[in-house]
Amino acid sequence: MEGDSKLQKLLTGVKTAKDAEEEELSLVKRVWNESKVMWIVAGPAIFTRFSTFGINVISQAFVGHIGSRELAAFALVFTVLIRFANGVLLGMAGALATLCGQAYGAKEYGMMGVYLQRSWIVSFLVALVLLPVFIFTTPILTLLGQEESIAQVAGTISLLMIPVMFSFIVSFTCQQFLQSQSKNNIIAFMAAFSLTIHVILSWLLTIKYKFGIVGALSSTSLAFWIPNIGQLIFVTCGWCPETWKGFSFLAFKDLWPIFKLSLSSGAMLALELWYNTILVLLTGNMENAEVEIDALSICLNINGWEMMISLGFLAAASVRVANELGKGSSKSAKFSVAVSVLTSFTIGFVLFLFFLFFREKLAYIFTKNQDVVNAVGDLSPLLAVSILLNSVQPVLSGVALGAGWQSTVAYVNLGCYYIIGLPVGIVLGNVFHWQVKGIWIGMLFGTLVQTIVLVIITYRTDWEEQVTIARNRVNRWSKVEPDHISDN
Repeated sequence: MEGDSKLQKLLTGVKTAKDAEEEELSLVKRVWNESKVMWIVAGPAIFTRFSTFGINVISQAFVGHIGSRELAAFALVFTVLIRFANGVLLGMAGALATLCGQAYGAKEYGMMGVYLQRSWIVSFLVALVLLPVFIFTTPILTLLGQEESIAQVAGTISLLMIPVMFSFIVSFTCQQFLQSQSKNNIIAFMAAFSLTIHVILSWLLTIKYKFGIVGALSSTSLAFWIPNIGQLIFVTCGWCPETWKGFSFLAFKDLWPIFKLSLSSGAMLALELWYNTILVLLTGNMENAEVEIDALSICLNINGWEMMISLGFLAAASVRVANELGKGSSKSAKFSVAVSVLTSFTIGFVLFLFFLFFREKLAYIFTKNQDVVNAVGDLSPLLAVSILLNSVQPVLSGVALGAGWQSTVAYVNLGCYYIIGLPVGIVLGNVFHWQVKGIWIGMLFGTLVQTIVLVIITYRTDWEEQVTIARNRVNRWSKVEPDHISDN
């Protein structure tokens, strides 16, 4: 106990000296230094998410040229089922952002590879639970009120997308593992390579050889798996010597604590990502559903492009906060939050103005249907507001991941999105007959309330206390020394 007390005093002294040194720097210099460190993570993360999201957009573009019904079915599967699975599995992998980020900051490298393997096991079990949703897509969508013809095509698409769902297990966990070490350049490289292959294969299988839906989605599945192979090779074959010590039987021990933290992370991010899913489902019950779904899916895809920037800053914020808390530097953690949020908001504001100006012109990238184009133009102001709000809120979620606040933010998301935003949207859309615009306005209101609440929570946080919590977490989860990890 005396040794622990001395160690704590020593850590506190180091932290104070580091913070004092940083305070002597000018504000501009501090912002510049933090921005450089932040962009090491954010730059590759944004590029990777652009490339990955580009796979969806390219697939949608080729499917849209097959037929309007196929495009509507594709929009349902990707915006509902894939987003559903994405939310769950990305959220489950979010536990690694806390564990690996703080462990890396504290220089406790030995257990990071074991954390990764435990996350693989937990995520695989969850994916098995999600599998029936993909198998029984047609009856589920029919039960939810979707048109029979669209539900039938969606059922075929969902079966072809099962490999994509399982690809998320490796993709999200390896990304969190590598990002915590600022080694995500390999992720960006593999994503770019995969996107290039996808464009070529999609053209060959869909346009040249006319394999239709099967050709387009076979290329999509391959595009999602190519980066995973590269990431696995990078992690396990010697490029992470400090943090990967080989496959270990320790991965099968203490799974319950990993599952609980993963469940909190999953609830936090899934509740957030499913929000737009419900928007699409409710639109499917509106008049002229096919045009409304097509227009909304185009708007959500455009919004998704901007969201990739925010998710890049989410990754950067989670890594920076976790690393600094692990190091014991509360002031640096707090300052990294401010820089990440302000940088993301500035970019979001520029894009807000951009999409207000271009409106429906961007719809021609996805469709030639004039009714759909007009509907997109009508929704464009709401799209611009969504982009502005999404430039802040995901970054604050990244702060929560880095600090380990998943449970708290999950309750905030549940209340703001589903108790406030969703009912308001349903009333505006159905009672006041504002259709999809009413639903979207209500859900934007929920996002606004959630953003305000997260800003207040972040502002009032005692970062010194967060350093202590992070230190206790690292000590508790790193009981096993690296020498005890078996290479298999």
